[in-house]
Amino acid sequence: MVGLVRVSEPSPMSTESTETPSSGAIDYVEHALLAARDLIESTVTRHRRELAQDSWAGTALGKVPLAEVVDTLVDCAERTVSVVLSGNEEQTRAVCAALARPARGARRALVVRLLCEERVLASGAVRALARTDPRCEIRICDGGLPALPEALLIDGEVVYLRRGPSEPGRGPGQASLVEDPATVRALEMMFAGTWGNAVALADYPRLGGRLCPDSVRRILECLRTGHTDEVAARQMQVSLRTYRRYVAEIMRELGANSRFQAGVRAVEMGLLPSRH
Repeated sequence: MVGLVRVSEPSPMSTESTETPSSGAIDYVEHALLAARDLIESTVTRHRRELAQDSWAGTALGKVPLAEVVDTLVDCAERTVSVVLSGNEEQTRAVCAALARPARGARRALVVRLLCEERVLASGAVRALARTDPRCEIRICDGGLPALPEALLIDGEVVYLRRGPSEPGRGPGQASLVEDPATVRALEMMFAGTWGNAVALADYPRLGGRLCPDSVRRILECLRTGHTDEVAARQMQVSLRTYRRYVAEIMRELGANSRFQAGVRAVEMGLLPSRH
């Protein structure tokens, strides 16, 4: 006689006994993993900065390429980047290039503040950065930057100071990396005081001189559309001589050698919208 083996089906009770983790447990695990990731990124960032500083040791910091220092410090920033731009073209290019690079990890949440002298706007790089990077808040110090050297302030912990920019025949400028907490705090307070009295880029006059921003835009638009001086002067309701004087003034302030170049510079500086 063949014996029968009875196979019992799993009861509803046994099926339901396989419990899934509660949402609270999942949230806790996710939070712990995210915190661990942030800690690892922070540790790696600090290690990179320390390695860079060790590599600069024994070398006059003014001799280290400016772009290398700025790239390293901005790349290692975790919370804030505050910059004082005094008009040195090399510094402006280095800072804008470092900030324009794709953000990684914690850099996406950086608070970026650029405090500029008026002459910085002539290059167009700062305005271009303002249009493409929503993290950047830019203000203009109309009366210059009293007592503030070129500076890069990182996370309230490190300040890169630079005086006497390199120029042909003059050798490297003087530079230093400040980590003393009291000194860093004092520089942060100086920056904050000047920042509070500066004008937001969006509210700053687009060009100096006697022309109001609206007049500047109208003249630039006339130049771009190819209106003759006679037609443009009639539209502006000024004499032909006055209109041409205005054009010369605008070209001088834009640093343009031709009317075509003035139009290109105007688009770069955000004075005119680009045509797609």
